[in-house]
Amino acid sequence: MTSRALVRSVSTSVPPRPRRLSLLAAAILMIAPWLAACGQSTDTSKSKDSGSVVVRAPDPNDPVVAKVNESEIRQGDLAMAEEELGQNPPALTAEAKRDYLITYLTDIILVAKVAEGKKISDNIEYQRRLMHLRNKLLAEFMLEAETKAAVTDAAMHKVYDEATKGMGDEQEVRARHILIRVIDQNDEKMSKEAEDKIKSIIGRLNKGEDFVKLADELTEDPSGKQNGGDLDYFTKEQMVPEFSNVAFKLEKGQISEPIKTQFGWHVLKVEDKRNRQPPEFDKVKDQIRTIVMRKAQAEFITKLRDEAKIERLDKPAENK
Repeated sequence: MTSRALVRSVSTSVPPRPRRLSLLAAAILMIAPWLAACGQSTDTSKSKDSGSVVVRAPDPNDPVVAKVNESEIRQGDLAMAEEELGQNPPALTAEAKRDYLITYLTDIILVAKVAEGKKISDNIEYQRRLMHLRNKLLAEFMLEAETKAAVTDAAMHKVYDEATKGMGDEQEVRARHILIRVIDQNDEKMSKEAEDKIKSIIGRLNKGEDFVKLADELTEDPSGKQNGGDLDYFTKEQMVPEFSNVAFKLEKGQISEPIKTQFGWHVLKVEDKRNRQPPEFDKVKDQIRTIVMRKAQAEFITKLRDEAKIERLDKPAENK
């Protein structure tokens, strides 16, 4: 279905039924938050003066872009800060964004240095948060490594084959339509006038006038005026029954009688019928990659949970 399709727009003339989730989208697995072992004893290689985690020697290929007293800011730090800030700052030139990121990191370094002098790192809340962030970061790196191994062409094709299995058993229709709107469904006069207009248009079509030309000229569906009323391919469930029932009964090339829906009166022409076509693999490859990654993460975490001894001390133990 393309963006031109009637069922894809809020201004659609034929109201769609609630769509079923696509098989590919429905396959995506959600991962529940994992348990961070914040209270466990862990060797964090703390330095003597600040209690912060020691950073290994920097990458010699990562250039220094600024210095704050004796502290260095490297290109990799800018990339990390940009990822952290997300859409903030808003659209800036490359140079302005670079200045913003350097200033952002500079301020952090300056304030952190003051915090070191005041022994903030000895604060129990600081240590708790540091442990949590350390665990979270380690978990993210571990999950990333785990998913890299899982994302193979074979795994992605397996998901694709399973998701698209059976799609060819469902029929699709490609149709064009012309709409005369009825703004107030309770206005019988307006509805009768719209019906008469559609009947007049059907008369012209039956005399051989071109459907595309009449749709461009007369339809009151905004998207239809730009493409000759083309709705592209749709399944029966993607349109309201009044419209689908007619479209799927007609043969290729046939023109309908007047059809009334909540939007007004329509006439449609069936352009083609076919079995539903699954999306091309390359067009959904990124989506499939996400599915495989999340599935691998979920299985990895589930395995760890099954092997771990997890005790809930905030509520009575459950009888197994």
